[in-house]
Amino acid sequence: MLLSTAYFPPVSFFALIAKDFTLSSDGVIPSVVYLEACENYQKQSWRNRFRFYAADGPQDLNFPVVHTGTGHVRISEVKVDYSTPWVLRTQRAISAAYDKTAFFDYYRDELFALMDSRPDTLFELNLSLIRFFLKKIGIPAEIRFTEEYYPVRSRTEALEAGPYGADYRELLHPKRPDTILAGLGLEKPYFQVFARKHGFIPNLSIIDLLFNEGPDSISYLKRLV
Repeated sequence: MLLSTAYFPPVSFFALIAKDFTLSSDGVIPSVVYLEACENYQKQSWRNRFRFYAADGPQDLNFPVVHTGTGHVRISEVKVDYSTPWVLRTQRAISAAYDKTAFFDYYRDELFALMDSRPDTLFELNLSLIRFFLKKIGIPAEIRFTEEYYPVRSRTEALEAGPYGADYRELLHPKRPDTILAGLGLEKPYFQVFARKHGFIPNLSIIDLLFNEGPDSISYLKRLV
């Protein structure tokens, strides 16, 4: 399958990856996932934005990138702008939202260390986070990168055409309805700290699921029986 890179990706991003790994008598066959490395950077997308559950309800946070003034920039070459203390602000926002969850203390230090390492590019930062979540949730996946750009043919369905399999690049977007969890039969609630105040909010960043459910996150993302 083909996905665009994402920052603290939504739950549906990992549900897609989880659906393709299989368990057999010979062992685990991992999912094969291609991350789009040849597209041009797109603003106002999950590429540098995520949505989480704060005390006041769902909130979005993003991180700034360096603007070169040259127009289109390949996604793998976009540099992160560390001239403002956005890393610290993001960590404080996450801590305020999730410090009362069951698993926040268990994952916090390693996760924040990845952010503190300040990867040079957007692609490197996102990749380190994606690999962190795959490992902690227990999703076996082989991540590959595209070597050539193929235009998106549909924003409403994952077409199988192309060398990278089903194309989900534009199906996950903050400004368009995401029906992936429904299509996978995974529309179901899990515990959320502020649900009594605002109700259950689906398909937030994967941090919401991991901090609340911990090792049981895999059971939410994939039916293993």
